[in-house]
Amino acid sequence: MKTKMAKFPMAAVLAAWLAASGGAQAQYSGLRITEAMSSSGTGGTVDWFEVTNFGLTLVSLVGWTVDDSSYAFANSVALNGVTSIAAGESVLFLESAAGAAIESFRAFWGGIDTAQIGYSGGRGLGLGASGDGLVLFDSAGTEETPRVGFGAATTGSTFNYAYDANGNPATSPNTAAIVSTPGTLYGQVTFTSADALGNVGSPGTAAALAIPEPATGALLGLGALGLFGHLRRGRRDRG
Repeated sequence: MKTKMAKFPMAAVLAAWLAASGGAQAQYSGLRITEAMSSSGTGGTVDWFEVTNFGLTLVSLVGWTVDDSSYAFANSVALNGVTSIAAGESVLFLESAAGAAIESFRAFWGGIDTAQIGYSGGRGLGLGASGDGLVLFDSAGTEETPRVGFGAATTGSTFNYAYDANGNPATSPNTAAIVSTPGTLYGQVTFTSADALGNVGSPGTAAALAIPEPATGALLGLGALGLFGHLRRGRRDRG
């Protein structure tokens, strides 16, 4: 007597595999928060953060907003001055209600003449030197970036967040911010600002890292292939 085998649609098997090997990132856009400065120092710049597009297409920022560690759309404020981010591009947003600090910011850092710089501010938004967080929302109030956070600032150094080319975080959890030091940091080249205050960071650039796929995804992939082979053998036996 032949035993009937349950039917497992291969689409469902592959969907489970893909979900485990990177599907957690699919809920977000290709944008990631890649750097933040919460304490430039006396005579330094306003606080700021960087957003990088790890996707393959341009992303419109029309109607998008940002909030700090309350991570609440109701508390978020508008992103101004930058309407879109091209694939592979990094843009900057200054904590400034009117964007008056943009040109002095360029002069302070030097070497970022071509970077898009926007601004946001008001309604209590501020990057606290004792610790804070960031998240972006689209016009419908959907969180479009993974939440990031950071602890007490090292005055004059930015916090960096590292990702692979698919936007998957290099640190777990991704709220583990990396304090910038001169040189190379997780593949990202940092530099010292042109101003004598000597801030350290990498405004306007973000390097993608080569990070191995999670082991769970690889194991599920092998399991899916094994199940596929088992089903094929079962069909031959019944034939």
